[in-house]
Amino acid sequence: MRSFRQSLILVLALGLILSACGSPATAVPATEANVATPATLKIAVLPIIDTLPMYVAQQEGLFAKHGVNVEFVPVASAPERDQLLAAAQADGAVNETLADMLFNKDSIQMQAVRYALRPTEGHGHFFILASAKSGITTPDGLKGVEIGVSQGTVIEYVTERLLQSAGLTGDEIKTIAVPKIPDRMALLASGELKAGVLPDPLASLAVGQGAVIVANDSTHPEYGFSVISFRKEVIDANPEAVKGFLAAVEEATTLLNADASKYSNVLSDQKLVPPPLISKFQVPPFPTAGVPTEAEWNDALSWAKEKGMLSVDVSYADSVNAGLLP
Repeated sequence: MRSFRQSLILVLALGLILSACGSPATAVPATEANVATPATLKIAVLPIIDTLPMYVAQQEGLFAKHGVNVEFVPVASAPERDQLLAAAQADGAVNETLADMLFNKDSIQMQAVRYALRPTEGHGHFFILASAKSGITTPDGLKGVEIGVSQGTVIEYVTERLLQSAGLTGDEIKTIAVPKIPDRMALLASGELKAGVLPDPLASLAVGQGAVIVANDSTHPEYGFSVISFRKEVIDANPEAVKGFLAAVEEATTLLNADASKYSNVLSDQKLVPPPLISKFQVPPFPTAGVPTEAEWNDALSWAKEKGMLSVDVSYADSVNAGLLP
């Protein structure tokens, strides 16, 4: 029995020696073995035109090309978006600098890393509209008239700044809270609301139903822009993922600006444009890589402090991060 065990050990040992001297085992190439799983970024998305480059990047496979997975988390309102960000259930979103200021009033939680959409000549973002039944056609006609807005938001900020630019004084500008956009549109159409403010493309839909454009931010892009923002915790933990995301958005922006008609399916699939407008809506040009200026930040900050929304100066340098752009 002992002899049998010794023979078995000898056979096994010889087998190991022969296998070592023979052809080497097939190895997984280092490039395949060492590939890390791409990070996943969760982006809270409202059904707004500002998000179009993100959806184009997804459709064209650009996120994968730049080594990042992106998961869109649909939300129905800005408060819902902000709740998800606060609960760390979303990593980034399209929002406004005002929203970032409110997040950062005690400590830096959010950073704006890129313009999302910025008004340009002939392509306004926010529109001050008058009801067809009001007879109002110019900013002067809005003196003392209640204008439906979502108070404490970029819409109220843009409204006041545009009317001030047109010569109205603070006591001549009156706003009334109509938080829900469908309500604002319905009240405008019925004439119960003499004026209201809407973002495009809903503004275009309202105009098609008879509303009159009194003013828009196409001549004042410093007020009506939106931004892409990420939680600072996400940026600190995985800056390369955010860089990849922004590189993909940059490529998508180039594609969109070259021929937006190729992506009309995205407008309908993602409900970014009302169905009656799909065939005729003109997609605005999207901004190339860039972040809000310190002057733009400070003006919005000054307004928020005037309104009592903030009591402290929120740092531009800590809240706006241009270092991740391609």
